Amino acid sequence: MRKAPVVLLVLSLFAFLPATASAAELPGGKANFVVALGSFKAGTDNWVRLGSYEFSSAGTVTARTHLWWQREPVARQGTGTTPDHTCSTSSVAPGQTLVRDCQVLTAGGFMSAPGETRTGSYEVDGGVLHITWNIGQTWTEQWTVTSSSDNKLVRLDYRFNTLATAGYAYGSNASLSTRRQMASVQSFPGTLRLDFRGWDHGNLTSHDGVAYNIAQYKTCSTTSWCLTYLLPEAVSACRSGCVAGSTDTSIQNHIVRVSNNDRRDTHWQWCSCLTKRADGTDEKCYTRNSHVKPMMQILDDDGQFRGWVGTEASFNPVTPNPRDGDMLSAFRVSDFR
Repeated sequence: MRKAPVVLLVLSLFAFLPATASAAELPGGKANFVVALGSFKAGTDNWVRLGSYEFSSAGTVTARTHLWWQREPVARQGTGTTPDHTCSTSSVAPGQTLVRDCQVLTAGGFMSAPGETRTGSYEVDGGVLHITWNIGQTWTEQWTVTSSSDNKLVRLDYRFNTLATAGYAYGSNASLSTRRQMASVQSFPGTLRLDFRGWDHGNLTSHDGVAYNIAQYKTCSTTSWCLTYLLPEAVSACRSGCVAGSTDTSIQNHIVRVSNNDRRDTHWQWCSCLTKRADGTDEKCYTRNSHVKPMMQILDDDGQFRGWVGTEASFNPVTPNPRDGDMLSAFRVSDFR
């Protein structure tokens, strides 16, 4: 009797084995994303989230995010970084101050690890990313996936979110534990522009394409992880809240590294004139309703800086009705928009 070829016996055995699941398509081929989300609606407690999404080829996604919302407002906290006068930009008009040596502030909780972790499943279908989070309520997201011309960076464009009304996200295969130092951020050769959606003193706000000239910032000589920019003349801001007779309409701006082991930076902004008291004396540092804007660096596959996604989480400490003065937003600053 003639024996069956060995190869046929092997093939017949494989016919009874279960099929192996195919790997999921990563969004634009990228695994690590930085994400800013916000929910901005009249008559509700608005919130913002900032953090990261990590996608796996198994079809799962893990989010690690900071949350700030009006239901539980938090005070600003110090970053531990105090710029000195070497950080001052060169052009200072008469009557204006130099950069103040004040500890840079950020949103409460941003100095610590994210307080939220959630997992979900995802799929990419026709260039659209669909995410379903495994939490106690329905929460789904949809983003359009867009790759840069060199395919080293992916942008997610907000389409739908069960809970959020706005969002920005960018991803690459650079590790989320890597970052660019401030010297290379300050020397970025591209053109950065700001887009944001938000809530400001009880009103919905939005803007697209605002110029963001990082070259105007200066790296401190004694604090290399801090960038500063004294905006000499504010066109519309820093006037109504100033004491009568104040001539300083400059704005203090600081961008500071929060951690050397991940993407966290923060932007602190306030009007110099707001430290002037009615009796004519001047406080050195503004301690009330300044702008605190946590940010996450956008890096491409080569680990090169391409901007930030961020949130503003500035809760008004002044009473009565402090929530009327809150300033919240989700934004991006990038050359790939």
